[in-house]
Amino acid sequence: MCYLRQVCYVYESCGHVYPMPDQQISCDSPRCKFSPMHPKSCHGASCKQTCKQYRGHPQQYSPQIAGFCPGCAKSH
Repeated sequence: MCYLRQVCYVYESCGHVYPMPDQQISCDSPRCKFSPMHPKSCHGASCKQTCKQYRGHPQQYSPQIAGFCPGCAKSH
């Protein structure tokens, strides 16, 4: 099942948080409408009956980075 990965960098020295754009993580299932393996010919009512119409829960990832964020690093 495809899902979104949400990354938010946390800079320990200044405490600023920088959310990054969501990344789509694709599965290889032809039965997931978000997958690159999903056939282009599969659509409409039959697709809704046989294929997953939703993404999995997003994966949230917040790496702690030692140091200042880019904005604060310029002023130090």
